[in-house]
Amino acid sequence: MHNFTPWSALGGGILIGLAALMLLLGKGRIAGYSGIISGFLFSGRQSWRALFLAGTAAGAGLAVYGLRLNIVKPEMSPLLLLAGLLVGLGSRLANGCTSGHGICGIGRFSVRSIVATCLFMFSGMLIVALVH
Repeated sequence: MHNFTPWSALGGGILIGLAALMLLLGKGRIAGYSGIISGFLFSGRQSWRALFLAGTAAGAGLAVYGLRLNIVKPEMSPLLLLAGLLVGLGSRLANGCTSGHGICGIGRFSVRSIVATCLFMFSGMLIVALVH
């Protein structure tokens, strides 16, 4: 397992913030992944969404393979994929998004986003405690 440090967390946070800022300034859009995926699948205008999603996948691939990070046990991958899909689906059905609230909403000091993000974090910690 990779040992995360405050520096790697800070670097990752800065990169995520820059990506969200670039999307906001370039397209006037909030970086909510479930909305971006939904728009990619169901709207006629897909080009910027495809680039955003490809960049996300490329960044994840670079982190795992390029930096040789071993952050997920291979036997957990199907469960993690299912969990991610269910979180995305539930967020979208509830007309919200974990990344939209957590990254962009908190930055805008939205009370709704702060409450939603606290609930997401609590739920995640609860599931980790139950699984481990």
